[in-house]
Amino acid sequence: MADAAFRFVLTIGIVNLFADLTYEGGASINGAFMGSLGASAAVISIVAGLGEFLGYSLRSVAGYVADRTGRHWSLTFLGYTINLLAVPAMALAGNWPVAAALILAERIGRALRKPTVEAMLSYTTGKHGKGWVYAVNTALDETGATLGPLVAAAVLFFKGSYQNAYAMLLLSTLLALATLTVARLRFPVPAALGREESRPEQGFRASYWLYMCGAACFAAGLTSYELISYHLTRTGIIAPPWIPVLLAFATGSGVIANLVLGKSFDRFGLPVLLAATVLSALFTPLALITDHWWLVIAAMPLLGIGYAVQDTLLKAVVAGMLPEGRRDLAFGLFYTGYGGGWLVGSIAMGLLYDNSREALVAIAVAAQLAALPVFWVAERRRIRG
Repeated sequence: MADAAFRFVLTIGIVNLFADLTYEGGASINGAFMGSLGASAAVISIVAGLGEFLGYSLRSVAGYVADRTGRHWSLTFLGYTINLLAVPAMALAGNWPVAAALILAERIGRALRKPTVEAMLSYTTGKHGKGWVYAVNTALDETGATLGPLVAAAVLFFKGSYQNAYAMLLLSTLLALATLTVARLRFPVPAALGREESRPEQGFRASYWLYMCGAACFAAGLTSYELISYHLTRTGIIAPPWIPVLLAFATGSGVIANLVLGKSFDRFGLPVLLAATVLSALFTPLALITDHWWLVIAAMPLLGIGYAVQDTLLKAVVAGMLPEGRRDLAFGLFYTGYGGGWLVGSIAMGLLYDNSREALVAIAVAAQLAALPVFWVAERRRIRG
């Protein structure tokens, strides 16, 4: 059964590899593409923030529906289909409002399938460790997130258009959906793969809500790559074909960060989350405060660490506080708070970009560092029960 559980983790990881190849390939050029269609920095940042907010806030709705109906696979397929098909459809966008609508649709689709996938994976964590299960799954999807921007960059290097790059991502979309079908056929009941320790409680404890508040602070300071790509294009620090490559470097660094931090979290716990949060806070100053290309490059591994906090460490935290029978809702609700923080931060950054990059950087750093004491208090409450 343990082998079957890990095969499920790997199969879902491969689905996410192709999925991330698709939408991270699109994300690497979304900001530059919208800019070419006439969108301003504020519009780009707000669209990115609104997309992330919808992508997180609707997870609570999806999680609630999944828990009440038990139709985990149906919601998963619906979510992946909307999430992935919206990306190649960007090739048909003739103006920035249409492009913005497709970006929002992609995030909404991701919201529908995220809580069900995380909840299904949670059944394997008792055998393989919370940090390790989410680290392996995230490392695979970050591998796709590394390859996707490289596909977009290759199209631009060979003088292709942004539309050509989006169209190329249809192939990875189809591969993701085909692999998801295999997962559904081979593992129809993920709950049978193994449960963790008994969880008689049905409610959410104070530690859960405190961790959510800390996560919202962290998200508020995590600068979107859409704004970074717009900044690099506008300032000319990095040539356009290299901008997707930078995202690939960040996500490639995230592959290593996820595996190291996930395994370390299972052994050391909270100190790993705190250290990773501090490192992530250094990203925005290096990426935005100066116009030196080598500092921008140096910042990318720190963005990879930020992704690891978001996609591995926080999921491992939630997996340790799941009330039985409400797993999907627990993940969905937690990331609703996370998305709220992202929206507030993105709006602030978009409005500040043209007025004061220094103030933007100060707010981003302060928001992420503010998460540290909240995480510490949350862990103390969790230990006390």
